[in-house]
Amino acid sequence: MSRYIGSVCKQCRTEREKLFLKGQRCVTNCTLDRKRGKNAPGQHGAKKGKMSDYGKHLREKQKARRVFGLSEQQFKRYFIVAEKMPGLTGDNLLRLLELRLDNAVFKLGFASSRKMARQMVMHGNITVNGKKTDVPRYQVAVGDVISVKDKYKTNVNLVKLLEKPASVPGWLEFDKNAISGKVKSEPAPEEFSHPINSQLIVELYSK
Repeated sequence: MSRYIGSVCKQCRTEREKLFLKGQRCVTNCTLDRKRGKNAPGQHGAKKGKMSDYGKHLREKQKARRVFGLSEQQFKRYFIVAEKMPGLTGDNLLRLLELRLDNAVFKLGFASSRKMARQMVMHGNITVNGKKTDVPRYQVAVGDVISVKDKYKTNVNLVKLLEKPASVPGWLEFDKNAISGKVKSEPAPEEFSHPINSQLIVELYSK
């Protein structure tokens, strides 16, 4: 599977908005806040002229992919699953992405970014209902308890993160003493991580 190893700041510059791929650093030290960030990456920067409808649809899909750190194949598989579910395909898609284990770990404040959360999961530092789960794409469900393994609770980075007030979404419940969280409900559209127009993504894949 291909993996992007370039500068994540270039991805934000391409989308012309903060995707918070570096977590808190995107708030305090973002390229978009400096002169260089005003231009798109590349030798010639952004192309002049009005963006086509296809371009708008593509950019929205690419933005969603980058926010959750997925390859094109992974993202397309989520869309296929979302299509088969009852309800709006766009909302289903974003809900599936929100319920990924690495995203839940990030949202609980155990990691400063989704990339860090993915590493925590893959290194076996996270448990779901008491069982080690090292698959970032694991879909958490209502009632699941997500915990940090005892050996990792003294990790310097984790301790620093827990010292800061956490902004946990309403669909999760955080227990600071136990360093764990519980999935209270499925995330509602207004609780999704990033403002993404999922309808544009549906229209793109429907063409």
